Amino acid sequence: MTVAESYRQGLQALTAAGIEDAAFDCGCLFAFFCGYSHALRLAHANDCLSSEKSDAFLAAVQRRASGEPLQYILGSWSFYGRTFLVGPGILIPRPETELLVHEALRAVANKAHPVIWDLCAGTGCIGLTLALERPDAQVFLLEKFSDAFSYLEKNRRALGAGNASLLQADVLSEPPELPRPDLIVSNPPYVPTPELPLLQAEVQAEPATALDGGADGLCFFRAIRRFWLPRLCGGGVLLLECGDGQGETVADLLRTPKARARVLYDGNRIDRFVEITV
Repeated sequence: MTVAESYRQGLQALTAAGIEDAAFDCGCLFAFFCGYSHALRLAHANDCLSSEKSDAFLAAVQRRASGEPLQYILGSWSFYGRTFLVGPGILIPRPETELLVHEALRAVANKAHPVIWDLCAGTGCIGLTLALERPDAQVFLLEKFSDAFSYLEKNRRALGAGNASLLQADVLSEPPELPRPDLIVSNPPYVPTPELPLLQAEVQAEPATALDGGADGLCFFRAIRRFWLPRLCGGGVLLLECGDGQGETVADLLRTPKARARVLYDGNRIDRFVEITV
C-alpha cells in the first residue's frame, strides 16, 4: 500500500465515523505512526508504506473512529509551548486554558517569589507551566485521584519543574498546611451532572471525576469559597476556569465584602474565567 492510499483509507474511515476535524486527526495519526509530516506525505505519496506502519496507523484510526480521544492515542499533547503526557484517567489540556495561565502570570507579574496553589491539578498543565515560567515561584499542585496524580508526577519529572511540589488532596475538604498563597488557580469540574451524557463521545471518554461539577455544576466553586478562598494572602488573587454561561453565577457565589469578583471573557465573548481579588 502506498503512502497516499493508506492515508486516504484512514481519512475515509474518520470521515465516515463523523469525526469533526477528520483531516487534522488523520494527519496527526499518520505523522505519529508512519513518520510522514504533511509535506513529506505529499512529496512521497507514491512511496510504498510498510505493512507494519500501515497496520499501526489504521488500528489507531479505528480507535479514534470509536470515540477515543486523539490525545490519548498519541500519548501527549502540547500546552503553552510544552509537551504534556496524557492518557486515560486524565483531563486533556485545552487551548482556552492557556488564557488562564496568561492571566495568572499577569496577576503575579509584580510579585517576587510568589506562592501559587493549583487545585484539581490533573496533568499539571497550569501549575507546572506557572512553575516553569516563574522559576522564583513556589508552586503547590493538588490532585486527588491516583491516575491523574501519576501523570502529574511524570510531567513534573519530564519538564524538570524543581520548584513544584505535588500533594494528593481533595479540594472538597479542608486545605493541608501550606504556605499561604498569593495566587490560587484552578480548572475544577464544572459540568452539571445531568449534562454529562450530552457531551461529545471523546469528552465522555475523559474521567467523569474531572468533569462532574454536581447537580448544578457549582459544587467545587462552593467548596473553593468555603475552604480555599479564606487562605489567600491579602492582595491575593483567585483565578477559576468556568463553563460557558457560568461566569456571573460563579462571580456572585465567590464575591464577598472583602473579595472583588469579575468575569473574564475570551475573544469570542465567551465567559471563561472568574477572577477574585482579596
